[in-house]
Amino acid sequence: MDTEAGDPETNGSATTGAEATGAEATGAETKRAEMEFVECPAGGRRVVRTRTVRLGDVTPSGRLRLDALARYLQDVAMDDVDDAGITRPWVLRRIALRFGELPAFRDTVELETFCSGTGARVAERRTTVKVDGEVRVETAAIWVYVDETGRPLPLEEWFFDLYGRAANSRRVSGRLRLPPPPADAARREWVVRQSDLDVFGHVNNAVAWVAVEDELARGGALTGTRMGAAEMEYRAAIDGDDACELVSASIPGGIECWLVVDGEPRAAVRVLEGS
Repeated sequence: MDTEAGDPETNGSATTGAEATGAEATGAETKRAEMEFVECPAGGRRVVRTRTVRLGDVTPSGRLRLDALARYLQDVAMDDVDDAGITRPWVLRRIALRFGELPAFRDTVELETFCSGTGARVAERRTTVKVDGEVRVETAAIWVYVDETGRPLPLEEWFFDLYGRAANSRRVSGRLRLPPPPADAARREWVVRQSDLDVFGHVNNAVAWVAVEDELARGGALTGTRMGAAEMEYRAAIDGDDACELVSASIPGGIECWLVVDGEPRAAVRVLEGS
């Protein structure tokens, strides 16, 4: 994703204090998630959609794939902004997910989404995924409000008129937390396909989860273990003609992956096992 250089809220510079994870974070430190999964205040705007998990959405075992889940989340977010009449684009900066038992083939899933916080140029979107009333996935995503060139814009008054009650004056940040890949991480080519590109001409954010699913299957990470949590950061756009590498490394209780172009991580993800 494209972000404004030098913006203290949305750039990729190192953070300090409670927000810092950094390259030195290892072991138990990697398990501490900074994003919260708050409830929507009474009377706040929320949008609910349902859909059925189809054949093209699942692994051979019948589990909903992470890239399909990402598309569901993207679609319900778009439904919300479309219903509200919002025309300017938003770009996804970061998303955290907490998993129960992931939905399966033919499940009917309910997705409820609302705005759960704001910064100067960003907003957080909470989405809860349920099957038969049971929570299966909780997510919190930071989206950046941008102009047609991708430059972050301040949130405007109309936004707070529409989403202020749900956001409940809660402040959030778009700063990044995940470390860069270690020098000894495994590397392999990751080919960008024409079908990976969206209307903006960049690799769609859901496609990064395809790489994660591939790495989980190839490397055997978390085999026989339920996924407990994940976090993805989108640092810069990946274009159709980029020569991309998939870089991965094992960490205690999980795996980290990066999509790298010309030595620069464009997306970073951490997946942790469940308890």
